[in-house]
Amino acid sequence: MTLNAEPFGVYVHWPFCAAKCPYCDFNSHVRHSPLDQAVFGEAYAREIARMASLSPGREVTSIFFGGGTPSLMEVATVGKILDEISNNWAVASDCEITLEANPTSVEAERFRGYRSAGVNRLSMGVQSLDDAELKRLGRLHSAEEAIGAIHLARETFRRLSFDLIYSRPGQHAANWEAELNAALDLAADHLSLYQLTIEEGTPFFDLQEKGRLVIPDQDRAAELYELTLDITAARGLPAYEISNHAAPGAECQHNLVYWRYRDYAGIGPGAHGRLVIDGAKHATSTLKSPEDWWQKAMVDGHGMEAFERLSAEETGDEFLLMGLRLMEGIDPARYERLSGRTLDASRIANLASDGFIETGRSGKLRVTRSGSLLLDAIVADLAA
Repeated sequence: MTLNAEPFGVYVHWPFCAAKCPYCDFNSHVRHSPLDQAVFGEAYAREIARMASLSPGREVTSIFFGGGTPSLMEVATVGKILDEISNNWAVASDCEITLEANPTSVEAERFRGYRSAGVNRLSMGVQSLDDAELKRLGRLHSAEEAIGAIHLARETFRRLSFDLIYSRPGQHAANWEAELNAALDLAADHLSLYQLTIEEGTPFFDLQEKGRLVIPDQDRAAELYELTLDITAARGLPAYEISNHAAPGAECQHNLVYWRYRDYAGIGPGAHGRLVIDGAKHATSTLKSPEDWWQKAMVDGHGMEAFERLSAEETGDEFLLMGLRLMEGIDPARYERLSGRTLDASRIANLASDGFIETGRSGKLRVTRSGSLLLDAIVADLAA
């Protein structure tokens, strides 16, 4: 069988957490009774086989364990899932295998085991290097634990990324600059730097509604974003996507699968996927409840609740939304192939004259620095 040479990712969602952070709206669940991971592992195996049957002839170029908190997984569970992936797909020899981890001392002790199981890149949810801010964010680790875990991870893994959240309540440019530089002193080759957003249904949303939580306004948030771009570029980790920064060549290959709108299989409770089947892009999603997902996967061989063929217009819209997050931008010709229509030249000209988009020498269309602050509006304008 000739393998499809395009990048192909496998996303594995582990939905369990030790505690739910007050800003988090991800599909994550706290279970106070011990979890039988071997029982859940069998359901993952069945869903992997099902997804592989929908995407034959693919070579896996990246695997990403997200959550939830994947570093609550036993090493044997990670190893079993990786074995099942390699049993059902071809896996590239240089496949990037990332696992998200929290930097508590208990989880950090597992790093060497994950490395032996096949994980070659770690992504750590540090979120802040300030103890008071960590407490406010509901994190269970201290800054000292985070720094110790970063050092251990750098000894264990060739590649490492960690996350920070900024635009927090009361945050100003001076204290963010100091914290960001401290993070860059610790960083390896990649950082993910996210502005705090308040999502409906979270405890932070309720506090904001009651006036007990006030985050920086739009102007201050923009100032912090601009500062972030300047500092990371000067320190050798420029932005390659709105919230992600890397040394050249160290970009997260799995996330590039998303942003470049390639195919990926979503495995586990609440996972989403995008697969081309019979020439059309399909969206998959699985049941969010871990127990409901497990039961369906054990009975039906998968936990999918939706399997939808996307229209050409929907495909084009998703391509714009994802691709314009990247500093490299998008190929208009690929948009035309996916959507069946061309981008409106007059809209492009108007956005370019306003300084929001530009065309690079390669012909790719990309947002400018000022345009990245208005990305959703720009995408809506181009897709109209």
